[in-house]
Amino acid sequence: MIRRTCAVVAALMLALTPAAAAAEVKPVATGLDIPWGLAFLPDGSALFTQRDTGQLMSLKDGQVAEVQKIEDSEPTNGEGGLMGLAVSPQFESDQTVFVFYSTSEDNRIAKLRLGEAPQPIVTGIKKNRYHNGGRLAFGPDGMLYAATGDAQDKPSAQDPDSLNGKILRMTPDGKPAPDNPFGDSLIYSLGHRNPQGLGWDDAGRLYSSELGDATWDEVNLIEGGKNYGWPECEGECGNDEFTDPLVTWPTRESSPSGLAVHDGNIYVAALRGQRLWQIPLNGDGSVGEPTALLAGEYGRLRTPVSAPDGTLWVTTSNQDNNGNPGADDDQILSVTP
Repeated sequence: MIRRTCAVVAALMLALTPAAAAAEVKPVATGLDIPWGLAFLPDGSALFTQRDTGQLMSLKDGQVAEVQKIEDSEPTNGEGGLMGLAVSPQFESDQTVFVFYSTSEDNRIAKLRLGEAPQPIVTGIKKNRYHNGGRLAFGPDGMLYAATGDAQDKPSAQDPDSLNGKILRMTPDGKPAPDNPFGDSLIYSLGHRNPQGLGWDDAGRLYSSELGDATWDEVNLIEGGKNYGWPECEGECGNDEFTDPLVTWPTRESSPSGLAVHDGNIYVAALRGQRLWQIPLNGDGSVGEPTALLAGEYGRLRTPVSAPDGTLWVTTSNQDNNGNPGADDDQILSVTP
């Protein structure tokens, strides 16, 4: 009876989330093991990473298969392992993808032709059990962007000589983009705690979701050279030295991981908050009031990605240390808001 009462209370709390809304959901794949990065190939099939197993997987016509295992990927018994995935903009000719993963020594970014060994292009990103960041994405400028966490070393986020607590911007060979704001440096923005989402709107503006500490989670509009405040402040700083977020939530409502810009909205997958946030996006880059989708229905949500069929694919993360997996977990879901 006590367990049932707790479950009812939890359901009521989720139902009382401001501006809750419905969405149509169809499972695409089930029985997965912490799917983290997700990206589509030109033929419409998908690739995804499994964080703790180190496997790069394919999903085509509902069938899941292993493409290869990243042999030197090493989980951290927390948040590290095989994380971000990005497909080369020239994939049809180069058959290349990019991965962000933890090893015994560091976090690193590597490129690989499918079936071949990864070739590191950035190494020496400090790793830790938690706060590894890990997201990779190609921007509309053809550059590769990476979100790195502070690896639980707070001062690193403000250190211009550290790659941690940053958003990095590079060429596909891992070199600093020619017009980066700090000269011959990979750093594009700094002052981040644990950013895990990257996405662009139609005007080329970059947005990032970031896990806060004990009070506020964030969505930020990222501009080159800007400082987003961590660890000097969390949420809105009210300090001209730092750039305030567009959106903040209490950490119990979010703990945001991946982010996608889709059909005029920003979508943010929430881990602790167990919901998909839908944020209306205005033409000038400002945002409207967030709406909670899927609140409490599928557990911890990790990564949203726009799919070729016009829906939004979303991965769950219930097999990780903080999850409570159901019989079908983990899953990739097709969501129509």
